[in-house]
Amino acid sequence: MADSEAPSIAQNPDIRYLGKLLGDVIRAYGGDALFRRIEYIRSASVDRARGVEGEIDSGLEALGLDDMLAFTRGFMLFSMLANLAEDRQGVAADPEADLAAAIARVGDKQTVAALLDKGLIVPVLTAHPTEVRRKSMIDHRNHIADLMRLRDTGATVTPDGDVIEEALIRQIALLWQTRPLRREKLVVADEVGTALSYLRDIFLPVMPALYAQWERLLGARPKSFLRAGSWIGGDRDGNPFVTADSLRLALGQSAEAVLSHYCDLLHALGAELSISTELAAVTPEVEALADKAHDESPARSDEPYRRAITGIYARTAATYQTLTGKAPSRPAAISAEPYRKPSELRADLVAIAHALAAGGGATLASGGALGRLIRAVETFGFHLATLDLRQNSDVHERVVAELLKEAGVDGDYAALDEEARVALLRKELASPRPLKSPHIAYSDETRSELEIVDAAAEAHRRYGAQAITTYIISKTATLSDLLEVDILLKEAGLFRPGTPPTADIMVVPLFETIEDLEHGPAIMSAYFALPEVAARVSVRGHQEVMVGYSDSNKDGGYLTSVWSLNEASRALKPVFEAAGTSMQLFHGRGGAVGRGGGSAFAAIAAQPQGTVEGRIRITEQGEVIAAKYGTRQAASVNLEAIVAATVVTSLAPVRTRDEEHFHIAMRTLSKTAFRSYRGLVYETEGFRRFFRQFTPIEEIAGLKIGSRPASRTKSDAIEDLRAIPWVFSWAQTRVMLPGWYGTGAAFATFGDIGLLRSMAAEWPFFQTTLANLEMVLAKSDMAIADHYLALVEPQYRPIFDGIRDGWHQARDCLLTITGQSRLLERTPSLDASVRLRLPYIEPLNLLQIELIRRHRAGESDPRIAEGIQLSINAIATALRNSG
Repeated sequence: MADSEAPSIAQNPDIRYLGKLLGDVIRAYGGDALFRRIEYIRSASVDRARGVEGEIDSGLEALGLDDMLAFTRGFMLFSMLANLAEDRQGVAADPEADLAAAIARVGDKQTVAALLDKGLIVPVLTAHPTEVRRKSMIDHRNHIADLMRLRDTGATVTPDGDVIEEALIRQIALLWQTRPLRREKLVVADEVGTALSYLRDIFLPVMPALYAQWERLLGARPKSFLRAGSWIGGDRDGNPFVTADSLRLALGQSAEAVLSHYCDLLHALGAELSISTELAAVTPEVEALADKAHDESPARSDEPYRRAITGIYARTAATYQTLTGKAPSRPAAISAEPYRKPSELRADLVAIAHALAAGGGATLASGGALGRLIRAVETFGFHLATLDLRQNSDVHERVVAELLKEAGVDGDYAALDEEARVALLRKELASPRPLKSPHIAYSDETRSELEIVDAAAEAHRRYGAQAITTYIISKTATLSDLLEVDILLKEAGLFRPGTPPTADIMVVPLFETIEDLEHGPAIMSAYFALPEVAARVSVRGHQEVMVGYSDSNKDGGYLTSVWSLNEASRALKPVFEAAGTSMQLFHGRGGAVGRGGGSAFAAIAAQPQGTVEGRIRITEQGEVIAAKYGTRQAASVNLEAIVAATVVTSLAPVRTRDEEHFHIAMRTLSKTAFRSYRGLVYETEGFRRFFRQFTPIEEIAGLKIGSRPASRTKSDAIEDLRAIPWVFSWAQTRVMLPGWYGTGAAFATFGDIGLLRSMAAEWPFFQTTLANLEMVLAKSDMAIADHYLALVEPQYRPIFDGIRDGWHQARDCLLTITGQSRLLERTPSLDASVRLRLPYIEPLNLLQIELIRRHRAGESDPRIAEGIQLSINAIATALRNSG
C-alpha cells in the first residue's frame, strides 16, 4: 500500500500499482491517521517477514474496534487485488495447459478430434460454502480486471470517456465502501442466482468462442464435448432447504437466461444477414423458412435470410414464453409456434448455414454470430447447465421402506439383509405397478423426495433430457443403494420396466470414505452382473462413478485419501472393461488441498492410465468458481486447461518404468499415514474439544456463506462435521492439518529414500501429490498457529505439540525427497505468491485471536463478532484455496 514494498511485490508491477491506489483510497476515505496506523502495521509485518527484528503487536494494540474493522478490510482488499494481479499474469498456469500443446504432445490432430467427438468434459458448479465474499465485491473486482486489461493496450481513457486510472480509483473506492459481509444467511435462491450469473455472463459467451478456436486448430468440428453442469438447486444431501421448488427455480431461471441469450443473438443475426436475392441465390430450405415466417414487410421482400430469421426469432420467443411464463424483452414481430426441443431450433439454423455455404460463403456459414449460435444451442440446449440430483443413501432407504410398507409389500424392508433387499428391489423394478398412492399420507421426508423425482420428470418434458441426466447417491455402500434410486425414478416414470428396462436418468454412486472407496469396485461389479442393468448400460454405452475427495480426506488424511482415490479408479477400470462399457469418473474436488484442490491440469494429468478416456466431470466450488471463472479471460484459460489435460491423459499418458513397485510403496506409505492421522483425530483423548477451542469452527458456522448446515446432525463429533468447515477452520489457524498430517510419519518410517526420490522424479501421481503437499506446508505457519493456544484450555494444549512436530517432520521429509533446501525452492512464482501474502496474514491472525478471546469471554459489542467474521473473510481471501 506504500511505495516501499517487499521485493516480492516489486516483482509484480500490477500488485505495486494497485496497492498504491488502495493506499490512496484508504487515506482519502479513511483519513490520514487510519492510513498511518495501517501502514505501520503493514511495514512492521513486512520487516518481520524479511527477518528484520520488530513487533507488530504494539500497532495492533493501538487499534480501537472501529479501526480494527477498517484495518481488516484494508488487508483483505490488498489480498483481493494481489490475487487479481497474479491471475492476470497466470502465476498458477501450466505452460502445457492448452489444446495446441496437447495436440503437439499427442502428435495427431485426427486422433484428438476423434477423442473429443465422443468425449464429455463437464465442470460442475456447486454451492459448497467456501466463498466468503459477497457477489458485489466480486463484481467490483471484475470491473478492475477489465480496466487493467484496457490499460494493458496502452489506452488511458475508456470507451465511455473515463480516465482509466480515475475509473480504477473509483472501483477501489467502491470496494472500500462496500459491506464485505452478508447480513442475511444465504438461501438456495441466492445460490441459484449467483451460479446463474457465471453461467449467463461467462460460460454462455466463452464456450462457443473456445469451440470456434478449437475447430480451427483441429481442422474439424467435434460434437459439443465440453458442457456446463450444476448441483445448485438439486443437491439435497444434508440440505433440507433444497426442494422440488428449488429444482424448478434453478431450471426455470436457467431456461430464461439461455433463451434470452438466443433471442439476442438472433436479433443480431437478423441485422447481419442482409443478403438479397438480387445478388445471391438461396436454397429451397431457406425459402421455405422465409415463407413460413409470413413476414410481409416490403423492405425484406428480397431478403429471405432476414425473413427466415424473423420466423426463427418468433418461434424462439414463443419458446421463451412457454417455458418461463414471461414475454421476452423484445417481442416478436409475428406469432409462431414454440420449438418443442433444441434440435428443432438447431435444424433451422443449420439450414441457413448450409444455404450460405452453398452460395460460396463458407466464412459466412461457419463463423460469426450464426456459428456461435449453432454451437450454443448444441451445448446449452434450453436448459443452460445440466443439473444433477444428489441425496444421501440413508434417506433413500427410509423412503423406499415407507413406500413398500404403505403399498402392502410383505416384510420390513429396513430389517432385511442385503441379499433379500436386492431381490425385493429387482422384483419391484420388473413390475409396472407403482408403489405410491394419492390416497396415502406419507411422511414429510417421503413426500419431499417423491416431489423431487416428479419435478425431474416435468423438467425432462419441458427442457429436454439434458436438463437432468444423473442422480448421485452420497454414502453409497451397497448394491441396494443403487436400486433404491431406480425405485424412486420408476414412481415418476423416469425408469420403465421392460426388456431391457429403460431409464432417463443415470444412477451414480458416490464413494467417499476410505472404506467406501475400497468397496466401490465390488459394488459396481455386482451392479453390472444384474442382467437388466447390463442391458441398460450397454445401450447407454457408459456409466458414471463419483469419487469424493473431501470426506475421504477427513476420514483418512491427505496421503491415504489421494492414494485410495487412485487405487479405486484403477480397480474400477477392469470392472468396466469386463462389463463392456466406458467408465466416466466424476471427481468431487474442492479448493483446498485437503479437499482435492490444486492445479486441475496436474490433477487430471496424474490420473491412472486408462481411467479418463475423454470423459470426466469435476466439481468447481466456493472461492474456486470466482477465481477460475470470474472473468471471461480466466474462464477461457481454465476451461482449455481441463480439456488439454483430458486429451493428454487419455492419449499421451506418462508411463513409468516401475509403476507396480511404486504402488507397493504407496500402499505402505498410505497405511502408516492412515494410522498416524486416525490416531490424532479420532483416537486422541480430548481432540474434539481441542479442535473446537483452537479453531474458529463455531464462528465459521455463524458466517452467512451457504444455505446448508455445517454439520449433518446436531452432534459435535468430527465424523458428523462436514468436510468443508473442517478444512476451512484449520486453514484459518494456519495449521492446514487436513492437507498434510500423517505424511511425515509415513515418509520418515518408510526407510528407502532412494525409492521415494525415484517416485518423485518419474511418477506423475506422486509428483502431483508432493506438489500439493508442498504448497499447503508453505502456507502453514506453526509460529502463528502457536498463538491460537491462548484460546485452548491448558489440559488440551499438548495436542498441539504433536501437530507441530508432525509438520516439521513432513517438511523435512519432503525437502529430503525433493532435494530442496527450502519449501517451493523450485517453483519461484508460487514461492513469491505465498511469501507476498505472509506479512498480510499474520496481523489478521493475531487480531482474530484477540477478537475470538473477547467474544468467547462474553463481550457483547457487535463489532467484535463483525470483526471475527471480517478476519475470517480476509484470511480466506489471502490464502485463496482455503476451503
